[in-house]
Amino acid sequence: MHEQPSLLNTEQAAKRLGLSPRTLERYRVTGQGPEFIKMGHAVRYTVLKLNEWIEGCSRRSTSDDGSR
Repeated sequence: MHEQPSLLNTEQAAKRLGLSPRTLERYRVTGQGPEFIKMGHAVRYTVLKLNEWIEGCSRRSTSDDGSR
């Protein structure tokens, strides 16, 4: 049984989110994506922060801007 890594790289995080790695990279630049950890040149994501970001994207209608 494989233990899930506590830190995911961009490709792993993008796969988990159903996004392309390029989209996730763009979200980092614009500040739209999930919180990430920068260690030198390495970028990593925690599962907790990915889940929090997913929850923050939740909307009830197309006119819902997310400000609750």
